[in-house]
Amino acid sequence: MSHLHKFKGVLPPIKPISHTHIFHLPQLRSFLLLLLLVYVSISILKLASTRPDYSVFESETSEVFGSLKTHISSTKRPLEVHEENKTSSIMTTSPCSSLINGEAQVRKDSNQQGTLCFHPQKKQGILCCDRSHPRTDICYMKGDIRTDSQSSSIILHNPEKSSSTQEELIRPYTRKWETSIMNTVDEIRLKPDNGALGGRRCDVYHDVPGVVFSTGGYTGNVYHDFNDGLLPLYITVGRFGGEVVLVVLEYHQWWMSSYEGIVKKISRYDVVDFRRDKRVHCFKEMIVGLKIHGELTINQSMGTSKGIHDFQTLLSEGLLGARQAEQKQLQTKTQRQPKLVILTRNKSRVLLNLREVIQTCKCTGFEVHLLKPNRNTQLADIYGLLNSADAMLGVHGAAMTHFLFMRPGSVFIQIVPLGLNWAAEEYYGEPAKKLGLKYMEYRISTEESSLSEEYDCDDPVLVDPVAVNKKGWSETKRIYLERQNVRVNIERFHRLLEKVHSHVK
Repeated sequence: MSHLHKFKGVLPPIKPISHTHIFHLPQLRSFLLLLLLVYVSISILKLASTRPDYSVFESETSEVFGSLKTHISSTKRPLEVHEENKTSSIMTTSPCSSLINGEAQVRKDSNQQGTLCFHPQKKQGILCCDRSHPRTDICYMKGDIRTDSQSSSIILHNPEKSSSTQEELIRPYTRKWETSIMNTVDEIRLKPDNGALGGRRCDVYHDVPGVVFSTGGYTGNVYHDFNDGLLPLYITVGRFGGEVVLVVLEYHQWWMSSYEGIVKKISRYDVVDFRRDKRVHCFKEMIVGLKIHGELTINQSMGTSKGIHDFQTLLSEGLLGARQAEQKQLQTKTQRQPKLVILTRNKSRVLLNLREVIQTCKCTGFEVHLLKPNRNTQLADIYGLLNSADAMLGVHGAAMTHFLFMRPGSVFIQIVPLGLNWAAEEYYGEPAKKLGLKYMEYRISTEESSLSEEYDCDDPVLVDPVAVNKKGWSETKRIYLERQNVRVNIERFHRLLEKVHSHVK
């Protein structure tokens, strides 16, 4: 561009020309037109050369950090990729995500690339949101933060005055792509306030960060309790080492009763019921929403120091408690037979020939235990039974989530009904293998499905489940989940049991 710099100085003077002569000098008109084009070109090039590099702009400007706002819209189709990684998720690289992950430190001042800064002496607050992930939205706040449950709001006082910080709306639940269920989840407002709102006085001060999430949505289904709630919660707050306050929207006492042992290992502080607790809780730092990595999994390559085995350790500590000594004593005893736990169902996907299956398991050499979890079943009892088992068997369904309670090296056998091959592998098979379990499938044939009694032998429901599933999840649910039971071929099933027995004995 050096040859263009000649024109940056003052142009040489041009002699005045009478109006009567201008139109008789076409060559001068051409020269003026050329001069105009050169001037425009120089202006464009100068603009391009002085344009800031936006990839580092926010990290190089301390004023921006004081009012950080990250609104990244996802262009992915919902669940197009079921397990995120660093290259597929902007969430791991955006400035706001760095704050959420604890990777960016708040400093008084810095010009280093990648460092976000603000001026603590001005007490300027931070509010940013990362909406890049297909499964979840997460917001971050730092400064003078106060809850206002009456208006369903969390207020950030004194945000950076020169900022574009604006009110944010968020439903802190990890099924963002599923509009129908998200519409049932309470929405919360994150409001920046420069003083116009007249802030309410703090009733409770917290010296540790707060994390806000919802136990609405599908909460109550054990798969969703872990996949959408407890695992994302652990991923999000694990780095705090228990020094964090949990603020729960749509708090349910039965949820706390069921998972109290786990929750108390995640946080050393009392849970705040956002709706019912009308006091003003004040925080210096807050995360609203939860991170999620995939189906029942933790991906440590996404900037999380804790892994799935760390979560298992937390489950053991939280659920065994006083039973731990007894559990260890039981594990030291020599078992005569390998222990096999069968999870049973009673509404859909019922194992119709359960008695024959039990007898076959016993004949193969297993000590058989039946488990039929319900809301009244103590989670510690389920954990104790499965953690001491050598194998677990069940038909595809939410109760399969309990494979999380099993020891690495034990066997997880999933009976897969017709039309559910993908779901069985995605939701339970792959996560079980990542946990270190020996995963075995028993995929039923058409003859082993109760649907063979309802449909003609050439009906797509029987011969082309893939085509049926392409009609949408509602059709899959209606046919293959809600209307199907299973009667396994005992001879074929026995061959699988022999392989399992050889592995665990």
